[in-house]
Amino acid sequence: MAPGLKILSFLLISFSSIHLANASTPNVVYVLADDLGWGDLSCNNEDSKIKTPHLDRIALQGMRFTDAHSGSGVCTPTRYGIITGRYSWRTRLKRGVLGGSSTHLIDTNRYTVGDLLQDKGYHTAMIGKWHLGWDFHFLEGTPSDRFDLKNGEVIDYSKPVLNGPDAIGFDYYYGHCGSLDMAPYVYVENGRVTAPPNRVTVNADYKGFWREGPTASDFAHEGVTPNFIERGIQYIENRAKTGGPFFLYLPLPSPHTPILPIEKFKGRSGTNYYGDFVQQVDWHMGQIMDALEENGVAENTIFIFTSDNGCSPRAVFDELDAVGHKPGGIYRGNKADAYEAGHRVPFIVHWPAGLKAGKVSDTTICLTDLFATIADITKAKIPSNAAEDSVSFLRALKGEQVQVREGTVHHSINGSFAIRKGDWKLLLCPGSGGWSSPTPAETKKMDLPPIQLFNLAKDPSEKNNVFKQNKDKVRELYSLLSSYVANGRSTPGPKQKNEGGTPFDPAGFAKLKAELGI
Repeated sequence: MAPGLKILSFLLISFSSIHLANASTPNVVYVLADDLGWGDLSCNNEDSKIKTPHLDRIALQGMRFTDAHSGSGVCTPTRYGIITGRYSWRTRLKRGVLGGSSTHLIDTNRYTVGDLLQDKGYHTAMIGKWHLGWDFHFLEGTPSDRFDLKNGEVIDYSKPVLNGPDAIGFDYYYGHCGSLDMAPYVYVENGRVTAPPNRVTVNADYKGFWREGPTASDFAHEGVTPNFIERGIQYIENRAKTGGPFFLYLPLPSPHTPILPIEKFKGRSGTNYYGDFVQQVDWHMGQIMDALEENGVAENTIFIFTSDNGCSPRAVFDELDAVGHKPGGIYRGNKADAYEAGHRVPFIVHWPAGLKAGKVSDTTICLTDLFATIADITKAKIPSNAAEDSVSFLRALKGEQVQVREGTVHHSINGSFAIRKGDWKLLLCPGSGGWSSPTPAETKKMDLPPIQLFNLAKDPSEKNNVFKQNKDKVRELYSLLSSYVANGRSTPGPKQKNEGGTPFDPAGFAKLKAELGI
């Protein structure tokens, strides 16, 4: 072979090798909105009165999943599932969420998606709302798991914050511990409070609500979301210059309370402040995509946008109804519920190098599935005691019309369970299990059966409880949930342990259970 051809051949082989290596190590940017409803995006809901042009464009350039679900109807459990690939009800947290000063929920010995990507040579970062607990230095005798931290005297803010994201797979983190309505209102960067509280603030307004608590000099509630976005953009710019694959987990505190759109978005949506805040989030997503494109990394970056659960009543549904907007679209319920609108969430993937543009998938996926999907893409091996509830949906990303999950477990704020398999969904509660009617308190005064069964293909709005006509299906789904709980996992592999007991039978179910032969 001529010398020139040898050089050309070498360059082509080298380029091909680099391309293949990059294809198996794409950057990952995972944006988690807070309390954003499935029907709030105009690409999901043609009747949406809130226009989301940036997310609509991203969906057209990528893939939109219409049957995506969070692991829970509320914040903390969903976030646990994203990072660990495991349902949160397997931990000490059997209901509700953590407070703003709660201790860490994720065991530091647990293998996370951050650990997996670090092992594959990624730089990993968390910028935003953590809400999985970390360990402030509390004064002796002071309880830490609390929502009523009204002053800053019980925490020594000069001491390191332990067992945060840096202990479970993140090289860098900057964020706030809980929801933006939970004190203390301080930023923590790599285990250090950036500025100690110097005042106490509170907002009693229904939409703009935040609890009374110590607030740092560098912390202004209305500026938190823009701050996280700016820092996320800076991170992208820095990693693009440095080179090497990166993972940015960017959980936003919006449009959760306090609902505080910045000035340029007030009144823009034509709905209310919540709609304005959603439009601000949409605009921020345009900024993130611009940063990826301007820094030359958009082509081989997996950009994912989703939400931790459905829309909260704090959005003021009466105001939204008045203009014809339904945050849950056709689905029943809202945040906190076992009904669909509590956990069916928007899910958009943009990855020019890895998927065809303009695709829509009805594959059922869960937010716990990030772990297994990323492992599949990067060809990483998952330990047998990790990601117990994570299933790869890479085949769906590649365009296959396929159902990858055997079943999906849903969980409400009061600890009620539901399980979905195919078109069928069994709720082990007489009502919503959450905040929409009938609430757990309301069901105590009503004569309702303790379980509900819906065929979502025929009844997506969950109006007709058909358990009496489909007892075999009740038995099938109940048995499947029982096995998932007993085995400590819902995927193939050795049996694992849950922390503490995990009862899932609703009150008053014993008699019906016997009649069903369960």
